[in-house]
Amino acid sequence: MGISTISDWTGQIGVLTIGAIRAEGGTRSHVVRIGGEKDLPCIGSPPTGHMPVVAYEIADDAGRWPAVASRAAGEVSSDPAAWARYAETEIRPDIIRLYLTSTRSHGFSDTAGIRKTIEEVLQATSLPLIIEGSNDPAIDSEVYLTIGEAAAGERILLGTAEANRYRSVAAAAMAYGHSIIAQSPIDINLAKQLNILLREIGIPRDRIAIDPYTGALGYGFEYSYSVMERIRTAALKGDEDLAMPMISSAVDSLTVKEVREAEGDDADRIAVAWELYAMLPAYLAGAAIVSARHPKTIPLLRDACSSIFQAHHGGGE
Repeated sequence: MGISTISDWTGQIGVLTIGAIRAEGGTRSHVVRIGGEKDLPCIGSPPTGHMPVVAYEIADDAGRWPAVASRAAGEVSSDPAAWARYAETEIRPDIIRLYLTSTRSHGFSDTAGIRKTIEEVLQATSLPLIIEGSNDPAIDSEVYLTIGEAAAGERILLGTAEANRYRSVAAAAMAYGHSIIAQSPIDINLAKQLNILLREIGIPRDRIAIDPYTGALGYGFEYSYSVMERIRTAALKGDEDLAMPMISSAVDSLTVKEVREAEGDDADRIAVAWELYAMLPAYLAGAAIVSARHPKTIPLLRDACSSIFQAHHGGGE
């Protein structure tokens, strides 16, 4: 059986926009658009879709961050605004992904603090933002509304909605004009079900990014890759409930035994390799945004994705 070509597909991946420039009511230097593909990644002609996007992940509480990543960033990791400024000037990702890890503290109640953090990060960088909120349903509503209001007008990508906790993040996204990450546990049917739930409560299709969850290499990545391919194929066959761009993160890559136990000069090298060799194939499986935490991973990942895209797409979008 031959490889399918663009003429075989009836569907198309939707386009999602992150960031807003001043003329649109925001303060970002540019916007990022993802999606738009009419074919499988790096296959077919004419070129379709937008360039892959690389996100650098930072946190507001580095004490709850992988040590190898915060250590590589240096002193700036103690100040999220300084970390964001460093990211834009030194690391040069397409997007900054801010995790509000402080909300994972027991009995968290510092919504004023996270509002201040978001405002300072927005002032420190002009890059579009992804902001990840609480992992605790008990405080989700207050945290997400605080994020949404603090970033009003900036058209951020807000995370993360899950099947058992999606209403709070969806309410904040709708109230303040943001988009939303919909995460499901490596299952195409669950991904589709969550998208349907979000659309039923009013989230437009063009404001949803699918996160099918990405396991680390040797710890489930192969299954993640297969599910991502299935999601993309179903969308191109016409399933509109799966025709949203995908986002993938190397969130587990720096927690595996091989990275945790690495010492000396090997620690950074192994951490970067574990992230890079998960996120590069994640792009090839269909991820429009790939995210990493080690600062040395970002330029390698950006150059690799860009080179592959340019080689297969003739330099165009």
